Amino acid sequence: MGDQTGKFVTISIGERTFKAQFEDDISPKTCAAFRAVLPFTSKLIHCRWSGESTWVPLGDYKLGDVGFEGATCYPAAGEILFYPGGYSETEILVPYGHANFASTMGQLAGNHFLTVIEGKEQLKDVGKEALWEGAQDIVFSAIED
Repeated sequence: MGDQTGKFVTISIGERTFKAQFEDDISPKTCAAFRAVLPFTSKLIHCRWSGESTWVPLGDYKLGDVGFEGATCYPAAGEILFYPGGYSETEILVPYGHANFASTMGQLAGNHFLTVIEGKEQLKDVGKEALWEGAQDIVFSAIED
């Protein structure tokens, strides 16, 4: 556990696999902290407030000493965000289309720490399955590079 140098991760969602690149220039602390917990396994569900997106609810989970960095409210499809908590619960946002990151508290901004570079065209199918079929298994795994 805890690959500290890899530039890429594999993201498995249900039967689909994606390759994503860490955004060390944008969110270096978030990237380093997330590398330290790989592999990371959870459930992915459809968003309630953020448009065409899915999310991994993490409740009170703390990802090390990560605050806000490289934060955005409007991620593009495949630009994965980590929200370190505060106004809403901690979460990972995985957009598949037009997204406006929000919660019951209103607008949120999350740290852009991963970008899907292979398989992005499958994200819409993931969103549709999460919406109509429910929670999907998600696993982030380090890639040796």
